[in-house]
Amino acid sequence: MRRQRKGSVPRGTLPFVILSPLIVAVLFGEVAHALSSRSARKALGPRPGLDDQGTPRGDGTTAVVVLGFSNAGSTANAVNRWRARIAVRTARRYEAIGDAVVIVCCGGAVRATVPEADLLEAAVRDLGWTGEVRTDRESTTTWENIANARPLIATVDRVAVCSNGLHAAKAREYLRRLDPSLAALLVPSFDYRVGEMVWAKPVFAAVGLWKLLRLRRST
Repeated sequence: MRRQRKGSVPRGTLPFVILSPLIVAVLFGEVAHALSSRSARKALGPRPGLDDQGTPRGDGTTAVVVLGFSNAGSTANAVNRWRARIAVRTARRYEAIGDAVVIVCCGGAVRATVPEADLLEAAVRDLGWTGEVRTDRESTTTWENIANARPLIATVDRVAVCSNGLHAAKAREYLRRLDPSLAALLVPSFDYRVGEMVWAKPVFAAVGLWKLLRLRRST
């Protein structure tokens, strides 16, 4: 029988050692996004036109504002397709209870010649959305996304900001600073699904938490 050398990894444990950091990262990403989504639902709470559970009663218009992500190609990349899915399922949830819904796609041509807003519009159309779409084709930052979306949503009754959860939280904070009256109309988006974009969530969680901390320290 061969003796195990001192300091070597016990037989059979090497796969666990290799996979452990990956498992931790995946769990971190999932938990951070789940908690962000839950926190948004609790923080937004009932608003005018909503019932005690925070669900619209179907007597108004909801603007679903979807934020673009840096995109180098002429078609929506994986992150923008993710955000488009969030926007469409959010729009359909509010439409299902009777609201009129408009999707507002935000983002200029940051890394390519095609504005992110156009890529997002194409993505939501590919997902079957046939309703109204408005676009902001000029913004290059999240702050500008929100600032430029304001005139496009000025007459709505509810506003749902759609992105990965922590980025959406930052955008909602920007809306509160730019336009408290519109921020009072914020309602939750349906941004979290278990296992969706699992490979990207750890990065967006880490970056998002860091940026949110910096933003809140600036108040």
